[in-house]
Amino acid sequence: MSDVMTAAPAGDDAGIAAGDLLVMLRHGPHGSSWLREGLEAAMVAAAFGREVGLLFTGDGVMALLEGQQVGPLGQKGSDNLLAALEMYDVERCYVDAAALRARGMTAQDVTLLPVTLLEHDEVVALTTAFSRVLSF
Repeated sequence: MSDVMTAAPAGDDAGIAAGDLLVMLRHGPHGSSWLREGLEAAMVAAAFGREVGLLFTGDGVMALLEGQQVGPLGQKGSDNLLAALEMYDVERCYVDAAALRARGMTAQDVTLLPVTLLEHDEVVALTTAFSRVLSF
């Protein structure tokens, strides 16, 4: 990965600010530890002064549903980690609109975090606006 920060694109995507680290969360809250590890990586990076953004895509959008129960492997929901993001100043949270639609969800179903809904072109622009991208 390059240490050079890419400038945010102009035009309609100008609202997407450049940052140090984008953490893409592609896995749901149950069945693996990927989501929890991604959230923890984001908080650690933020604690060390990195500008962090989160992108919920794929099954990762399921983490944003309220009222999650304990998963089949005894995993807790992600709501406690999501609530802690504010303490670490991780406030730039984005959701892939296509991933929501593919799972029969809408923006109104996302209640655990304030998020920005992005269409495909905006997701692409977001990934280029960060100097580093981690995928979980």
